[in-house]
Amino acid sequence: MYPKISDPYEWNVALYARLSKEDKKEDKDNSESIANQLSILNEYAKQQRLKVVGEYIDDGFSGGNYQRPGFERMITDIEAGKVNFVVTKDMSRLGRDYISTGHYMERYFPERGVRYISLLDGIDTGMDNSINDITPFKAILNDLYAKDISKKIKATKHAKQEKGLFIGWEAPYGYVKSKANKNILEIDPEVVDNVRYMFDLAVKGNSVREIAVIFNEAKIPTPATQKRVKLSGEFKSPYRGMWSTERISHMLQNEVYIGNMVQRRMKKVSYKSKKCVRLPKKDWQVVEDTHEALVSKETFKLVGLLIKSRNRLRKRTYDYLLKGLVYCHECDTQLAVIMRVLSGNRETLYFVCRTYQRFTKARKCTCHCIRVETVTDKVLEEVKKICRQHVDLLDMDDLTKQATKAMQEAQKRQIGNRATLEANYKTVKSKIDRVYFDRLDNIIAEEDYQRAYKRLKTVEADLQRKITDLDESVEKNRTYDNNFGRKDVEVLVRRYLEAEEVSRDLVVSMIEKITLTENKELNVHYRFAETEAVDKLRLQ
Repeated sequence: MYPKISDPYEWNVALYARLSKEDKKEDKDNSESIANQLSILNEYAKQQRLKVVGEYIDDGFSGGNYQRPGFERMITDIEAGKVNFVVTKDMSRLGRDYISTGHYMERYFPERGVRYISLLDGIDTGMDNSINDITPFKAILNDLYAKDISKKIKATKHAKQEKGLFIGWEAPYGYVKSKANKNILEIDPEVVDNVRYMFDLAVKGNSVREIAVIFNEAKIPTPATQKRVKLSGEFKSPYRGMWSTERISHMLQNEVYIGNMVQRRMKKVSYKSKKCVRLPKKDWQVVEDTHEALVSKETFKLVGLLIKSRNRLRKRTYDYLLKGLVYCHECDTQLAVIMRVLSGNRETLYFVCRTYQRFTKARKCTCHCIRVETVTDKVLEEVKKICRQHVDLLDMDDLTKQATKAMQEAQKRQIGNRATLEANYKTVKSKIDRVYFDRLDNIIAEEDYQRAYKRLKTVEADLQRKITDLDESVEKNRTYDNNFGRKDVEVLVRRYLEAEEVSRDLVVSMIEKITLTENKELNVHYRFAETEAVDKLRLQ
């Protein structure tokens, strides 16, 4: 029996339906289809005389996250006050991530006066009933289902990869997916000569940078251009449509061109996240002789040796005070550093524009070449000047009061955080008791009980640890506060600002970014409001 609505005219209803690609595969009788969901939802709204303000649909979107166009449109209408009632066929249609589902059902919807009903589950947040109490456990079960589906999909993909079947979205440059079998690679006659030309140039001793220049001057389309990849949004990069050294290097070392299928180079950090991390080469899935090679293995091996021989010369890195802070003013890329040996065998570091380095002949930018020492000395001179100004203006009494006040406010926040943690801890303890009694009354199965109990105990232990850590932190700050005085502030500030040698942590804490113009002018962007946003320094 679906929940009954006694006051239908007070509600503006949103009917939400969602179906993932995995649900389509699992649904044998089409009962989970969008059309079926909307039919049930509309019939319910009609019976209860509810005013439907809109249907919000996400077809082909996973319930593992809430970044879905239909759902986001519904949230926008809730924020605008157009919707105050949400109905779904079941709770898994709302989502399968138990943390986010709990956030919406127990915090977001109640805070905005939104009533939520899940028809098949009997959940109605507008009513106080026992079914609502076990909603968190239903969310956990839905989450476990999503995790299980993710494992099945991953296992299927891995099985295909182990057989040497291609499962990528786009075939590597030089190949196309077979029309007869999309998991098989075939040679792309339009660009195969470009790949072979690239390897020929490498064998003749050309560096990856030189090959990129040759390809750009010959106006050979890049992989993205050749496949007519449409870039979304405004694309400001100066590299658009041009071959880069990274792209050339990657292709020359890709075993796909000798007929080997190389996959599983990256993996998702979690089934709930789209973030991927690179895997070490030893963990890649490589299956030999799965398709026709474009170059011989001897050629590929020789090119690899040539690239490695050059890499050994370039592995040296340089440490300097302004590392990572200096950018090109014209193209906004971080400046590279090169070493030059001057007369007297003196090794000297120079800043140079990275864009100019990569695309010299294309004239995408200018050199911006200048000694690192020159830039560093000028910036340090200005930093020390600002430090002395601030030290002269310091009012230690005010500073002590400000520091004490800041610590007291931090302690208040810690006490508030502890109260929140304590309340959450009691709530979890209550849920543990509730699920225990539900098991005694045979409301839930033993398997579901064990799963929910273990998860709740984990949350309980985590909250207890956080409370303990917070108590220790409060006690530490209280002890420090009792011993904190004016002399301590003065000693710390003067030691920091009047250091004989400016440290990197001081520079980074003060300076957000430095840009170098073509005319050798430095623009220093500071992190604090007391100093002007940008200091313009002229280098002589």
